[in-house]
Amino acid sequence: MTNAPSARLFVAVDPPVDVCEELAAWARTAVRGLGLRGGGSAPVRMLDPESLHVTLCFLGSRPVEEITAIGAALEECALPVGELSVGAPLWLPPRRPRALAVEVRDDPDRGLAALHSALLDALARVCDYREERRRFRAHVTLARMREGSRGSGGGRVLPATPTLSFTPASIILYRSWLSPGGASYEALATRTLIPS
Repeated sequence: MTNAPSARLFVAVDPPVDVCEELAAWARTAVRGLGLRGGGSAPVRMLDPESLHVTLCFLGSRPVEEITAIGAALEECALPVGELSVGAPLWLPPRRPRALAVEVRDDPDRGLAALHSALLDALARVCDYREERRRFRAHVTLARMREGSRGSGGGRVLPATPTLSFTPASIILYRSWLSPGGASYEALATRTLIPS
């Protein structure tokens, strides 16, 4: 067991600001329509538009000394990613929902799937990261269920999501800072993606 400092890390691509704002507005409307409140001690915590992202890889708690190597590994992942589109709303995980999200669709032969695969290969070369067991499912989380309120949204019909599309500009290594009010994210390394 080591007492070395660690950081909670993940790698993501970000939708543009206008897409994040529209998704956050949709989520507020959806939550109100379900009779769930999204503030204070309510069962749902809405996420701020500036914190919305598409996670490619959650690394969990990693030694701080690995951050530089992980950030440098992103250079190998500067692949072109074409246009992505917002898909159907989702409760995640499906059986015992803890989050309201929307799926993100792309070309299965390239796009995010290829970027995700390249990222896993690059991470395997610089640290002992092991891929999560669940399959990669591109999505943007918009709201989280508070402890003790799980399952209060799942199974309920959600309104159609807005028709939105975007092309990610970069891949980003984030550090997640946890607090009672929710997580905040700090960008540690950013690599521009090759235009498609």
